[in-house]
Amino acid sequence: MARRGIPRSFLLGLMKVLVVGSGAREHALVWKLRHSPLIGELYCAPGNVGMAKSADRVPIDTSSIVELADFAASIKIDLTVVGPELPLSLGLVDEFQKRDLPIFGATKASAEIETSKVFAKEFMTKHKIPTAHFDVAGTAEAARAILKRRKKAYPVVLKVDGLAGGKGVVVARDKKEADEAIETMLVERRFGSAGDRIVIEDCLEGLEASFFALSDGQRVLPLVTCQDYKRLNDGDEGPNTGGMGGYSPSIHIDADAFRVIMDSILIPTIAGLAAEGRPYRGVLYAGLMLTKAGPRVLEFNARFGDPEAELIAVRMKSDLVPVLQATLAGRLDEVSIEWLKARSVCVVLAAPGYPGEPKIDTPITGIDAAAAMDGVEVFHAGTNVKDGKFVTAGGRVLSVTAVGASFAEAAQRCRAAADAIQFDGRHFRTDIARDAVEALSHKS
Repeated sequence: MARRGIPRSFLLGLMKVLVVGSGAREHALVWKLRHSPLIGELYCAPGNVGMAKSADRVPIDTSSIVELADFAASIKIDLTVVGPELPLSLGLVDEFQKRDLPIFGATKASAEIETSKVFAKEFMTKHKIPTAHFDVAGTAEAARAILKRRKKAYPVVLKVDGLAGGKGVVVARDKKEADEAIETMLVERRFGSAGDRIVIEDCLEGLEASFFALSDGQRVLPLVTCQDYKRLNDGDEGPNTGGMGGYSPSIHIDADAFRVIMDSILIPTIAGLAAEGRPYRGVLYAGLMLTKAGPRVLEFNARFGDPEAELIAVRMKSDLVPVLQATLAGRLDEVSIEWLKARSVCVVLAAPGYPGEPKIDTPITGIDAAAAMDGVEVFHAGTNVKDGKFVTAGGRVLSVTAVGASFAEAAQRCRAAADAIQFDGRHFRTDIARDAVEALSHKS
């Protein structure tokens, strides 16, 4: 029995943990952490209505760096886990480290591998990490001059240098589309200071895949692979989004490719960052194109992806807390991660208008029914509660995630759960994991 006025977690020596963020990625992290017997008190800032079942919400925005550190210090948080890229780019980890507050995430300097496309491309060139050939332009005139002298004309990829919420990338199929992208990025300045410079690079051909690994500054511990779907519509049609779903593991990364990715990309990247005085501690995501010439890096992210975090969380059998602690302590060589042999599939339910201006405050039904299905977890992203009912509050509304003994079973469970959830204008892709199901059925 706890003494009156003294938290049970204090008497048992349990941890206080804070998760920073408010999307489905952070909901998945909260869900996974809640299963740890080491945690007594779990907080999320600012969190969302779905997380409220598992963690206490703290009304502090992810951009409020000092306020987040003040809160963590005031209640003696034992571990903070950072979800989104914005607080990393603003130096949240640096602020916590100044105060000796344990935090899982990349420093501002090491997170530049994500926050600046120009830095990332120049870093990869310097450290011989395979990526597409590129040029950098700071004006529309310079960009057009680069396009004129390119030997390989189209398609070509144009990316703003800074963070743009997954919307600062254009694959231009011809000169007209390239000119429109240059106008948007460098003349209209639609992405603000994130578009002060742009990267113009070759368009690689192949299959995309997501590779995640933890690093303690020196060592690299790989996580399970994932396959995600960025386009809005079935068949990879429509505009790019923050992610419409995915599955794990990727069927396109075999044991040989796995070793090549580790040896030629992940290990040299961590070593290169350490050599440049930017030791990387946290999770590193490599967005890859699997070309005929081998894996090439499309981009790095300094945090878990979304929906990949959901796919990884439901497959991780080990307690996440000791793994995070080993990462911070520089002891990754002392831990291993056990994974479920099950496959996972995630389908994102989007509001009408996404990835543009989404319609919000639309009532949602069926969430509890979907979550009650075998092997299904429903992670909240853009939701709110009005008059006691869930309503839409963003573009990506819910991440419906399922595990199964096979991709077919996981996909079937995921689709049934997605169908059970209803709101006006609801949109989701119906072909998530279809390639995995079909490829494996042909083998059998």
